[in-house]
Amino acid sequence: MSRLGEAVARLEAVIAARREASPESSWTARLLHDGPPRAARKLGEEAVEAVVAAVSGDREGLADEAADVLYHLLVLLAAADVAPDEVAARLEAREGVSGLAEKAGRKPPQA
Repeated sequence: MSRLGEAVARLEAVIAARREASPESSWTARLLHDGPPRAARKLGEEAVEAVVAAVSGDREGLADEAADVLYHLLVLLAAADVAPDEVAARLEAREGVSGLAEKAGRKPPQA
């Protein structure tokens, strides 16, 4: 497993453990307690910050913001009760498929 994969696995475990923590004592517990809308907003904020760092050529800033994006994505998944294994299954299903073909085969978003 890659170093990133190992770090993400450890982070998943910490997030799962924080479900039982008090929202007053843990940022993760607070996000989980507040639910998907709050976690989604935080993910969006961090994603914008990552984009700004990338566009400005700030490699160190991009690495910092990418870490924040990964963390907040995992918290959002947990808050929405979407297991990381579900995401892994989607990625595995796309292996060996052209990105253009995969995107063309998607169902349109429901309104």
